[in-house]
Amino acid sequence: MSDHDAGRKVPEPRLITETGLDRRIADIIEPVIVDMGFRLVRVRMMNQNGLTMQIMAEREDGTMTVEDCEALSMAVSPVLDVEDPVDKAYHLEVSSPGIDRPMVRVSDFERWSGHLVKCETSVLVENRKRFRGKIVAVEADSFTLERDQIAYGEEPQIRIAFAALAEAKLILTDDLIRDALRADKLARAEAANQNDGQNDDSDEE
Repeated sequence: MSDHDAGRKVPEPRLITETGLDRRIADIIEPVIVDMGFRLVRVRMMNQNGLTMQIMAEREDGTMTVEDCEALSMAVSPVLDVEDPVDKAYHLEVSSPGIDRPMVRVSDFERWSGHLVKCETSVLVENRKRFRGKIVAVEADSFTLERDQIAYGEEPQIRIAFAALAEAKLILTDDLIRDALRADKLARAEAANQNDGQNDDSDEE
C-alpha cells in the first residue's frame, strides 16, 4: 500500500449497489470519483436520448454544484473511453441525487431521519416487500419506519434490516424541500468558511 493509499479515507460502503453492466461501470468510475472527493450514489443505463449513462454523485457534505458535475464528467469520460464498457453510443449525464434522492448508505437514513421514504426489500418482511413511511430510528444494521399506510392487523412501526433492502428513495414533501434547502445552505456556508480559513493561512505564509 502506498502512502497515498494509506492516507486516503475509506468511503462508506453503499447498501444498494448495481448489477450487470451498471455494476461494471460503477467499478470503473468509483475510484476516480472517490479520488476527487466525491461519493458515488448510483449508476444507471437508461433508454432515453437514445442511450444515457446516468451517474449520480455528491460531496461528503451532500452538496453537488453544476461545476462539480462538469468536473466529474470530464474526469470519468477518458476512463470510460479506455475501458469501453458500453458497446453502443451513449450520452453521459452526471447529476446530483436530487431532493427526492435514492437512499444508498446508512448515513443517508441517519441524515434524513424524520422524513418519508418508500422502499422495497429483496425478501419478504412481515409478508411484504414494499413499504412507505417515516424514518423514526436508525441502527447499525437496520432502520425503523412508522408506516403512513397501515393494513388491518399490521403494526404501525416496522424494522427493516439494511441487508434486506433492494431500493429506497425519499418522498418529496414540503418538509423535505425545506430541510434539504437548509442543509445545502449550511454545507455551502461551511465550505466557504473553510476556504476562507485556508486563504488566511496562505496569506500568513
